[in-house]
Amino acid sequence: MKKTRRDFIKKSSLAAAGLTTGIGCSTAKSYNRIIGANDTIHVGVAGINSRGNALRNTVTKLANTNVHALCDVDSKVLEKRIGEHKKAKGNNPKGYKDIRNMIEDKNIDAVIIATPDHSHAPFSIYALQAGKHVYCEKPCSQNPHEGELLIAAQKKYGKLVQIGNQQRSAPTSQLAVKEIGDGVIGHVYEAKCWYANNRGTIGNGKLASVPEHLDWDLWQGPAPRRPYKDNYVHYNWHWFRHWGTGEICNNGLHEMDICRWALGAENPNKVTSQGGRFHFTEDDWEFFDTQIVRFEFEGGKSLTWEGRSCNGRKQYERGRGVMIYGTDGAIMVDRNNYILFDRSGKEVKNESEKQLSQTTNIVGAGGLTDYHMQNFFQGIRVSEALHSPVVIANVSNHLCHLGNMAQDNGGSIDVDSATGKVVGNKAAMKAWSRDYENGWGNLS
Repeated sequence: MKKTRRDFIKKSSLAAAGLTTGIGCSTAKSYNRIIGANDTIHVGVAGINSRGNALRNTVTKLANTNVHALCDVDSKVLEKRIGEHKKAKGNNPKGYKDIRNMIEDKNIDAVIIATPDHSHAPFSIYALQAGKHVYCEKPCSQNPHEGELLIAAQKKYGKLVQIGNQQRSAPTSQLAVKEIGDGVIGHVYEAKCWYANNRGTIGNGKLASVPEHLDWDLWQGPAPRRPYKDNYVHYNWHWFRHWGTGEICNNGLHEMDICRWALGAENPNKVTSQGGRFHFTEDDWEFFDTQIVRFEFEGGKSLTWEGRSCNGRKQYERGRGVMIYGTDGAIMVDRNNYILFDRSGKEVKNESEKQLSQTTNIVGAGGLTDYHMQNFFQGIRVSEALHSPVVIANVSNHLCHLGNMAQDNGGSIDVDSATGKVVGNKAAMKAWSRDYENGWGNLS
């Protein structure tokens, strides 16, 4: 079994570098310009209200990087961030309202995408088509087909695509997975993860005039048009199916990714989900505020995610985290710690991150974001293996989509582990893809 785990870790490392699949590799011939090890990388950031602003701040801290342009459909946000950047760095980045205009800027080497979920894959593909490297916030897709499209585009255009599963860059998480591969807790068979928050109601939105500072048409981007309501922007879109992906993609994806990595698992063969909307049941929230999802994999391995958006009771004194079980012990990891337990539950080892990261707020800034972004830039400069290339990140993202599909379709679905597609449930497969607004296609 140890040999199998070591083989998996080796395989994952090669895939991250793009060496086994051809995905993730770029040659000098494919670059708009050749970027040397000490050259400045010029960056455009799209979606800068909260998480995108944290990513902008990270870029400003790293050596040989420059925020060349900022993009947002909200003119107030754009003006504010340009002013903040000028005050902190002394230079004025270009301002764009439409990302399609920003990615045409030939001075930009890489694009950071932190817009709403429904635009992540389309905007990433547009950036690849324009010859840019991409750092895309998770989730990398709003539906399973977009993940397929993004992987195909990355391979076609040859640029790097790093997905914002920043815990993949945590030294303590990397150590935990390495030691699991070395057999520190024996045969690994089960992983459990959780997320707890105390979100309030989003109320009942009313049709309203679009604020003058917001371009509602551009905000909707590739999604078919809907009239504006006063409880969509800037955050509550997460809980509407037309744009968002629910808590499992919003937060569960981070921990599920670490679980899958530690288990050495890919697509499941069965998914069960239980939950619902139990809090503030009269408001507009369309997803689930409570969801317990179990994924079963070949070889008897399993992964369980417990998401509680509106009940902040912590587990193990943590609002979010991962527990990995093996025949000889267990390992708990979160964004800031790695703790090893023997089979009796006695703590054997405790490692903490040198730079702490935020956990359950809506920004998530901290050391892991810095490490993850630096890994992306080193991938561009010196071909360092990406920690979360789209070809790997999408597998974890797909688990989240399957969890929602199971919850929506009787609580249980069977999955073809070779393809990741649902079998024997045509209703579930209707969520595999979506329609796009006219003029926002061209995703190849």
